[in-house]
Amino acid sequence: MFGKKKVTGLTFVAPGTKLSGESHFAGEALIGGEVFGKISSSDKITIEIDGYVDGELNCDELKVAGHFKGKLKCGKLNITSTGTVEGELACESMEIFEGGQFIGMRVKEEVALLNSFDTQQAEIEGKLQAG
Repeated sequence: MFGKKKVTGLTFVAPGTKLSGESHFAGEALIGGEVFGKISSSDKITIEIDGYVDGELNCDELKVAGHFKGKLKCGKLNITSTGTVEGELACESMEIFEGGQFIGMRVKEEVALLNSFDTQQAEIEGKLQAG
């Protein structure tokens, strides 16, 4: 009768922390440190002023106050006045505040180069459900 409510917390990568490899965040993530590799989230990711992400990122929403470098697929991208996004991205909507920087290529539709995210996301979610 009553379904279980999916409870997800906030993941915080503190300044001074360095992570590398494949990561999946179930809820919101706040990145103040450095993250390298393949990252996915079904929620919002925020890269703080001192935060740095280098790799492939797939999420619902991304807010960048720090630095992102790599391939990005998201629904909504927000680059603040201190943020820099460098690389290739596919997103539905994009907002850049005065002072924010975008260096790279943007496509509204998915391209073959970025399609690998969907298969990687499905593999990760399959492993999480099985485990």
